[in-house]
Amino acid sequence: MGEMQQTITIDPDYLTSRLAALLAIPSPTGFTDEAARYTARELEKLGLEVMLTRRGAIRALRPGAARRPARGIVSHLDTLGAQVKALKDNGRLELVSIGHWSARFAEGARVSIFSSKGIYRGTILPLKASGHTFNTQVDTQPSGWEHVELRVDALSRHRHDLAQLGIDVGDIVAVDPQPEFLENGFIVSRHLDDKAGVAIMLAALEAMQRHEVETPVDTYWLFTIGEEVGVGASAALVPEIASLVAIDNGTTAPGQASQEFGVTLAMADQTGPFD
Repeated sequence: MGEMQQTITIDPDYLTSRLAALLAIPSPTGFTDEAARYTARELEKLGLEVMLTRRGAIRALRPGAARRPARGIVSHLDTLGAQVKALKDNGRLELVSIGHWSARFAEGARVSIFSSKGIYRGTILPLKASGHTFNTQVDTQPSGWEHVELRVDALSRHRHDLAQLGIDVGDIVAVDPQPEFLENGFIVSRHLDDKAGVAIMLAALEAMQRHEVETPVDTYWLFTIGEEVGVGASAALVPEIASLVAIDNGTTAPGQASQEFGVTLAMADQTGPFD
């Protein structure tokens, strides 16, 4: 008979508090420094040796009995968002998406615009937002980024006002997460892809440290910053890593074995099969 396997308990308060803190930090791809600093500090508090890559991703080492074949666990700190594409003559902003997401999910969103003169608030609206003005056209206009605009919560009647505010082409736009932590345990928010994954990794690590879990090999805890624009973990890997687990949202689709109320083990992505 082998030794009984150790029971590891996750601290749910630690998990939810770290998730809430991460959700409160805007981090669209290209704007991830603050989220990376928060996560690096948390990893150091847990006693790990932390290294930032040249681009700003995180690689943290938890030593095991042997250096190799090491294991890697990865999630991503960056989220979807938008950038200012153009200053419009009507004093509003044309947007381009950061990452691949539909503008239909942006309509009505509250956002922050990070300008050279500070942070402005605003709302993403369809071009035809007023039923009083456009009647049934509000229901028939197409969906797409060319059919929405950002209304800044500041006096901006034309593009010159926007320039005076310090808003410029390329400014990052972060969408409010609007998190809800419900009493029945459900958590609803934007950007749970992949801040939920980051929080889960931190909570698993906290439990391993608390229980003084010994692993047969080194484990590398990786947090990347460009997943939403197609940059994966390859830039953060080291030669010692022989196997990798990615923690991310598990989407469900008809005909698949995936489900909302369980862990989905993905068998492939758009580039091909997984091992």
